[in-house]
Amino acid sequence: MSRSKTKKFEANRENPNVIQPGKDLFEKVKGKWRDLYFRNNNPIVLELGCGRGEYTVGLGEANPHKNFIGIDIKGDRIYRGSQEAREKGLSNVAFLRTKIHDLLTFFEENEVDEIWITFPDPRPKKRDLRRRITNPRFMKMYSQISKSGSVLHLKTDNQPFFDYTLEVLEELKISSLEMTRDLYNSCYMNEHLGITTKYEKIWTEKGSKIHYLRFKMI
Repeated sequence: MSRSKTKKFEANRENPNVIQPGKDLFEKVKGKWRDLYFRNNNPIVLELGCGRGEYTVGLGEANPHKNFIGIDIKGDRIYRGSQEAREKGLSNVAFLRTKIHDLLTFFEENEVDEIWITFPDPRPKKRDLRRRITNPRFMKMYSQISKSGSVLHLKTDNQPFFDYTLEVLEELKISSLEMTRDLYNSCYMNEHLGITTKYEKIWTEKGSKIHYLRFKMI
């Protein structure tokens, strides 16, 4: 392991806003995020596959009366968001180091108020269908941990992945769907507060259109 990664992992072990294996809260926080970490009753918002946490931090800064949890398995990515949140004094931001398919280990039913999925790996190969973060199995899990009527947002530059997600939502009979295939030229743009991820910047600079959808979970 490089010195840089070692330094980041050491920082994650020390930073209280990173919940990961080996820390006391990692085993106890399920159903108790408001009591044990945030110490308030504000809504809980997840960013799944948060990477460097640009959205987790950006939304946390813009919405002080909501609690935000960025979730990713990569510790060196989480480190960046963790450090930025601490530098900005954001007590309403936390990071959970785990795989997305383990969400039920960390959240009770009806504990979550909103979910963001920003530029996930599209998993284009057919053999990776079960690993796509919007497949029916994952969607069922998101519904389990979310309150009825909670909103799920998806942003992606990958059109086949976006189309696949729309097919899944049609199968699930979601009727509250709102969407655009060109976010930057839509009525939804101002709602995103100018927050962009690393990959969003890369693809928009190359001329790719950003696809966006949201719907209420049932």
